[in-house]
Amino acid sequence: MKFGGTSMAGTERIRRVAQIVRRQQAAGHEVAVVVSAMSGETDRLVNFCREANPLYDPAEYDVVVAAGEQVTSGLLALHIQALGSKARSWLGWQLPVHTDDAHARARIGTINCEALLASMGTGEIAVIPGFQGLSADGRVTTLGRGGSDTSAVAVAAALGADRCDIYTDVDGVYTTDPRIVAKARKLRHVTYEEMLELASVGSKVLQTRSVSLAMKEGVRVQVLSSFIEADSPPADSLPGTMIVSEEELLEIEGPDMESQLITGIAADRNEAKVTLTRIADRPGAVATIFGPLAAANINVDMIIQNVAKDLGETDVTFTVPIADLARTQALLEEHKATIGYNRIIANGKVAKISVVGVGMRSHAGIAATMFKALADRGINIQTISTSEIKVSVLIDEDETELAVRVLHTAYGLDSE
Repeated sequence: MKFGGTSMAGTERIRRVAQIVRRQQAAGHEVAVVVSAMSGETDRLVNFCREANPLYDPAEYDVVVAAGEQVTSGLLALHIQALGSKARSWLGWQLPVHTDDAHARARIGTINCEALLASMGTGEIAVIPGFQGLSADGRVTTLGRGGSDTSAVAVAAALGADRCDIYTDVDGVYTTDPRIVAKARKLRHVTYEEMLELASVGSKVLQTRSVSLAMKEGVRVQVLSSFIEADSPPADSLPGTMIVSEEELLEIEGPDMESQLITGIAADRNEAKVTLTRIADRPGAVATIFGPLAAANINVDMIIQNVAKDLGETDVTFTVPIADLARTQALLEEHKATIGYNRIIANGKVAKISVVGVGMRSHAGIAATMFKALADRGINIQTISTSEIKVSVLIDEDETELAVRVLHTAYGLDSE
C-alpha cells in the first residue's frame, strides 16, 4: 500500500490512513506500507538547501530532503500502534534499499527483504518511507521527485506482493480529466503500455518511472482514493483501476478487449514548440541540433522534419518542456554556427493532445477520426507524432479543453 503527500497531510489524515491499513490487515493480508512526505514538505526542505548554499552538495541535499518521509513513516507507525496493531518503520538504509550513487536522482538496484518478510510474518505492519535509499558507500540517496511511487512498486516486486495499491487524491484512472469532461468514465483496467503512454503525455495519476518498473517486474498496480470513509470496505472490494499486463487483460476481458479502441485522452500544457528554419539538408545536420540538447539533459519529444526545399534546405520542428525553453534557445544560439540555421521560431503557447489505446494495433482509422473531429471544430493541428498505441497532436493552448471534449465524444468515451 502506498500513500501520497495529500493522504499524509496532517494528524487527522494520517490517522485515517492508519484505519485503512488496519482494515486491509483485518481482511487477511500481510501489509507493507510506503509513504510520501506531507504535502508541501519536500518543497520546504528543498528551499532550505537552496538558502543554505545555492551550489549545494547533492549528498547533503539528500540527507535533508529524505527527512520528510522519515517523519511520516514514524508517525504512521505510531498511529497504527495506537489503534492496537503491531507496526514498525523501516528506513531506506535499514532494509536496505540499495541504489546507485546518483544523488537526488538515484535508481534502485536491489532491496533486501528477509528481515522485512520475517517481521510481516509475525503480523507486524511494515511502514517504509518512499523516495529514499542507500548508496554503495553508505550514504542516504533519494530517487527524484515522485520517487515514492517507484519505491512502492520496487518494494512490491522485492516482496513478491500480490499487488501494489497506490492511494491518491483520485479514485482511479479516467478516460480523461473529469475536471474538463464531466462525462469521463473511470476505467476498471488499463494495460502497462497504455498507462505508460498516458503518464508520458500528461496524465498525472502515476509517475512514468513507476509504471515502467511495474511492467518490467510484472507488479499489478491498483489506483485507489485515500479519501474514503472510515467504515468503507477494504481495497479488495473498492472499484479502483487495476494496471495489468496485456495478457492478463485479455484473460479478464476476453474477446471484448479490443472493442474499446481508445482507452484515454490526455492533455499536456507543459510543452513548447521550437522551429529552426533553413537547415542544410545533409547527413548529420539534425545531429548537430539534438547533440547539445542531449548533453544538457533537455528532453526532446515530438520531432518533425519538413520535406527538403529546392535549395537543399529544410525546417526542423520539435518540442521541449516549457521549463527548458529558455535554456534550449540559449544552447541553439550558442551552436548556431555549427548547426547553420537561419532563425529560431519559439512558441510556448501550445498544448499536446494525445489519444491512447491498445485497440489501435488492430483497427484502422483512429488518426483519421481525430483529425476530422478537430477539423470540424476549426482546431488547427500544428504537429503530429505517433506510436503503436498513441497519436499526439500539437494545438494552440487556448483550444485545449475544447479539443479534449470533442475527442472524448468522437471516440464514444462519454458515459451514459
